[in-house]
Amino acid sequence: MADTLQERITNALIRIRNARTGEHVLADETVRDIATTVSGRVRATVALARDDDPRLVERVRAAIAAVEGVLDVTVTTTDRAASGAPPPMGGAPPTPATKPAGRALPVMDTRAAAPRPHAPTASAFPNLGKIVAVSSGKGGVGKSTVAVNVAVALARGGARVGLMDADVYGPNVPRMMGVNAPPAVVREQIIPLEAHGVKVMSLGFLIERDQPAIWRGPIIMKIIGQFLKDVAWGELDYFLVDMPPGTGDAQLSLVQSTNLTGALIVTTPQEMSVGDALRGVKMFQRVEVPVLGIIENMSWFECPHCGKPSTLFGTGGGDRLAAEVGLPLLGQIPLAPRVLEAGDRGTPIVIADPESTAARALVGVAEKVVEALAARP
Repeated sequence: MADTLQERITNALIRIRNARTGEHVLADETVRDIATTVSGRVRATVALARDDDPRLVERVRAAIAAVEGVLDVTVTTTDRAASGAPPPMGGAPPTPATKPAGRALPVMDTRAAAPRPHAPTASAFPNLGKIVAVSSGKGGVGKSTVAVNVAVALARGGARVGLMDADVYGPNVPRMMGVNAPPAVVREQIIPLEAHGVKVMSLGFLIERDQPAIWRGPIIMKIIGQFLKDVAWGELDYFLVDMPPGTGDAQLSLVQSTNLTGALIVTTPQEMSVGDALRGVKMFQRVEVPVLGIIENMSWFECPHCGKPSTLFGTGGGDRLAAEVGLPLLGQIPLAPRVLEAGDRGTPIVIADPESTAARALVGVAEKVVEALAARP
């Protein structure tokens, strides 16, 4: 038996091989910067390359946690290309003489660029049923709240529903759904967690609560592809994807990887949010994904005592956006304290208080989504 905690951790990690390099995760420097304390707390960094399996992070954490004497494990994930790691397929680690001294401004290269790999071909994934992206132009508009409650409302209506949290920068679905545990892996398939009748998968299940996702586009594309292909979703009727805000890598990756049935755009009434949501609509239309409609969240503040509405963020933004782009306004959802409290407790408002104004509005949105999807071939 190894004498020190560091030696025991090393012995545990050399049993984990990186399928991309064929070497164990210490030899190819996938795992680095291992630090321990006398009390048994361990911190390590996992540097993932574009083609690495994201599940390596959980395997490394589990291996360290199982070592005798380890009290607590914190694993930080970084982009291998951005962290000055060795070449992807091995090679000697940089020496002090060859290691870059620091970052420099990029210099225009006049040579012809190397051919880029082809974008992934969209797959049908017929077992996922109708695939719907829930998106927004900016953060903070309640997109995840809408995605979670619509998914639960569909499930309560008898549908088989999956919810994929693709917001890698702010995975809030685990808290809102009240589940957060490392998912099991059976026969190389990740088993999604289940809550309120909905199958759920999120990056939040695989990383520490305080760990920032400092990842570039290729890693995001890899994670989204893995959540689609390597999760045992089973047979579903509806598959909702909670997207990160904006029109970036995650949105394009989803479009390239699946045949999206449609998208929902969430906005608030204020003009700043409407302008960003407009760009979201145009992005999906440009990549030939039908937008099913507009959802206006935080339409008014509903006083918890008297029920009197107050328009904190202006009025009519959702209506104006829907009219401008020729799409239906699927619903207007009030800003109510019970919605926030229910989300923090992990019980969506459609379950916590189904008779509330917000819950009825969200159920109405779910019904209109079903109607819009049924109208599509």
